[in-house]
Parts: sequence; structure tokens; C-alpha cells
Amino acid sequence: MEIIVRGDKVKVTEAMKNYIQEKMDKLNKYLDSSETIHANVVVKIRNVNQIVEITIPLKSCILRTEETQEDFYKAVDKALDKLERQIRKNRTKIQKQTKIKKDFHIEKIEEIEEKNKIAKRKKISVKPMNEEEAILQMELLDHDFYMYIDEETNKPAVVYKRKNNDYGLITSE
Repeated sequence: MEIIVRGDKVKVTEAMKNYIQEKMDKLNKYLDSSETIHANVVVKIRNVNQIVEITIPLKSCILRTEETQEDFYKAVDKALDKLERQIRKNRTKIQKQTKIKKDFHIEKIEEIEEKNKIAKRKKISVKPMNEEEAILQMELLDHDFYMYIDEETNKPAVVYKRKNNDYGLITSE
């Protein structure tokens, strides 16, 4: 697995990179053809907290986690534990989807500097799927909502997590 580590307003040392590489190597046993997979790791600092964000785009889904700790090494360990749990929990669903689904990718991200305006814009390619697959994608990305094209109606839909941990669905007429 190729790991791209970058710091957001922090200098990432060689020791930090080596630690991330060493810890992420244990994920290879879960991922088919791990030599073609690219993982993106972003290290940030907010006040006294170290934030580690890991994103691994796969053919069928995107694995993502973010962990905040006062200690960088604890943040890396907890983030990787979360990723490993995600992979183990959803392994059969991920393998099943890999055989029939196309790639999902983010085409363009624009950062906007103006205050009281939209801070970030993303253009994504949405793909046809059912509600269950959309919920899985949302959980793997660790997001509160997920936009997709409903397979049955061929119209845009959004699945979201409600406060009571149920799921909601928004469809268009």
C-alpha cells in the first residue's frame, strides 16, 4: 500500500511517517492487491490536540476515519483500530460490492477563503445503488449523510443519520 502523509500546518517528521507506515502495514492482510492501493494520511494540530485523518479509496468504497488525541501516536493507533474494525465488520459487504460496482471518486475540491460563505465545495460523481449500499458507504466514510442515485427510480437520493442513530432518506419526486 502506498501511503501519502502530509501535514496541515504541521511538519511531519520521518519518525512520524515511519510509525504510520509500520502501523498501516497490518491493514494489508485485509485488502486485496494492496500494492495498488493509495492511502492518504493528513496530520493536523488544533490547540493541544493532534488530529489524524486516514482515507483509503477502494474500488467499491472509501474507508475513512479521523481521530483526535493529545498524543500523535495514540491518535494514529486509535484511527487504525477504527479502520480495522470497519474493514472486519463490513468485509463481506465490501467484497460483494467490489465485484459489481464502479469506482466512486471525488472529482474536484475547491477551498474558498471568504468568511460567512461556503467554506468548501465538492463535486462528486454519484453512482446507482440501493439504500443498504448507501448506508454502508456513509458508515465507511464516517459521514452523517450520503448522496447517491437510487437504482430503482434512477433519481438522486440522500441517506442520513438521525440523532437517535436511525437512518433517514430524502428522495426527489
